[in-house]
Amino acid sequence: MKILLKLLQIIFCAYAFVTFVICMLLVFPFAVVASFWGRTGGGNFLYMICRIWADVWFFTIGIFHKNIFEQPLEKDKQYIFVANHISYLDIPIIFKAIRKRPIRVLGKSEMKSIPIFGFIYSFGAVMVDRGNAEKRAQSVRHLKSILKRGISIFIFPEGTFNETHHPLKDFYDGAFRIAIETKTPIKPILFLDGYDRMHFKSIFSLTPGRSRSIFLEEVSVEEFSLKEVAVLRKKVYALMEEKLLEYRATWIMEPIARQLG
Repeated sequence: MKILLKLLQIIFCAYAFVTFVICMLLVFPFAVVASFWGRTGGGNFLYMICRIWADVWFFTIGIFHKNIFEQPLEKDKQYIFVANHISYLDIPIIFKAIRKRPIRVLGKSEMKSIPIFGFIYSFGAVMVDRGNAEKRAQSVRHLKSILKRGISIFIFPEGTFNETHHPLKDFYDGAFRIAIETKTPIKPILFLDGYDRMHFKSIFSLTPGRSRSIFLEEVSVEEFSLKEVAVLRKKVYALMEEKLLEYRATWIMEPIARQLG
């Protein structure tokens, strides 16, 4: 039985990869057209197309997404969205979660090397090289300029996958410093099921099923000064950690389940 299930898993993952590539090929011409419209208009158009891409791809592979709002988003309000990062599926989940408003995602520069996807990603996202201080500073300036144009931004404050069984990894300061400097509220989101749908260890762990994004209460930064970046970071971290435990995120509960038996 285990061999049969493993075979079915491989077949499903191969099917998902093929549909992913097909969807990327369909999106690519629109990305090329969008690149001629400039970073603002073209970027907004590209994100609209990417939302359609995520809708179609998730439907074809049997992943059904639901957004749950503990506190609703305010219409036309800018946010700095922050979320936990634990799966390769987190990128398409962003497009399923944040709808009907322009955003830009802070992404790792290494992704630019992926054929086709890399071109789309590099045009639509703000690239960051965390190993280069000058390029990090350049990315921060770019994010601030985006906020000035009325566009929200999305950052994974953990930077890389959380490969522990703790709720979260330590956060970087970047998102919280930008929030204080621009007086933009932070909107935390929990991606609850990416770990179950595709484990960070392998792209061949993909399975169909549910996907949920939980929008938590926004965190105002009005009372914070730049000397209190660490205080703000810890406040957001504590809120997200508490809620991940409350929602019993799988990667936290697995070791407990094994101990019980």
